[in-house]
Amino acid sequence: MGSFSLFHWAIVLLVVLLLFGAGKLPSVMGDFAKGIKSFKAGLKDEDEDRKPIA
Repeated sequence: MGSFSLFHWAIVLLVVLLLFGAGKLPSVMGDFAKGIKSFKAGLKDEDEDRKPIA
């Protein structure tokens, strides 16, 4: 019941490749990275809005 073994991760990788295909995987990961960057930028903008004006 502990962490996953190397065999489990290999099966997960195989399933992901079957679902998305090898060609679509880079574009999916690129979209995921863009989403993370925009999320971080949104948090940064929100923090700047909360700074008190002295």
